[in-house]
Amino acid sequence: MATKKPKASSKTTKSKTTKPKTAAKTVTKPVSEASKTQTVEREVITSTKGKSIFSGFFARKYEEKESILTVFKNHKFYGALLGEVLGSMLITLFLFALGLMGVASVANYSFLILAVFIAIYSLSGACLNPIITVGMMASRRISVIRGVMYLIAQVLGAWLGWVIFNAFHLAGGETAYEIPKMTAIGENQFWVFAMIELLGAIVIAFFFARALKYKRSVFTFAATTAGGIVLAMLIGFVVSAAFVGVQNNFVYNPAAALMFQIFPESGDNFGAVLGGICQALSVYALLPMIGGVVGFYLSDFMGKLSGEE
Repeated sequence: MATKKPKASSKTTKSKTTKPKTAAKTVTKPVSEASKTQTVEREVITSTKGKSIFSGFFARKYEEKESILTVFKNHKFYGALLGEVLGSMLITLFLFALGLMGVASVANYSFLILAVFIAIYSLSGACLNPIITVGMMASRRISVIRGVMYLIAQVLGAWLGWVIFNAFHLAGGETAYEIPKMTAIGENQFWVFAMIELLGAIVIAFFFARALKYKRSVFTFAATTAGGIVLAMLIGFVVSAAFVGVQNNFVYNPAAALMFQIFPESGDNFGAVLGGICQALSVYALLPMIGGVVGFYLSDFMGKLSGEE
């Protein structure tokens, strides 16, 4: 019987020869500081090519979602309003207690205002003054609806301060401390009083706008703002004493000024009374708020020129 020979396997294993791979050597050259600076400068030039340094000068600086439809749904907004009411009330009480102040009372007032700003800042940003609020709205740092509600809260707070102080005044009887009044604007004194309020408002608003750059440090923010208020007061004292001969004719706070009986109580006729009211509103409300707008935009203009973000 024939035996079959086993077939030789046709499959042969081919030996694979693997060549050793040579690792690619990457040589990193040290980058000098000069080349880094040049690279950054080229990137800046490329990104700002064709743009003015004042591009975005009037851009919105508050949250895009904040509007009249959303702001009242946020419970933090009501806390901010209460903070503005309380802070404005305390400031007005201080002004009444210090009798519209003299030069010697400025140091006391600076410590008081510093403490109020520190206490209220985390609630509302511590505007506490229509001068600041209008400047914040005009420079688009807060929305119009928030600014209007802040103005109402500040006037309400100032009125509460007057009510509290007047209650103690009535309870004191004949020995009660007299409620201080603003010095009446005499003939040919309108522009002196107006320029004192306008200049002081510009200083206060400028310092507040600069203080916002240090908002991470509440004490630095409050100290810078209080420093601006003190400087404005010293300017007011010097100018009014030298050119008008009075010291208690400025407040630098339209909400508080309304509580100091700035309106005339009598006149020759209705036209004279109406003219006196318009004059008082111009000096103690309109011009200071215009000064607030000027102060904020002056800060923004200088910041743009110096390259601030």
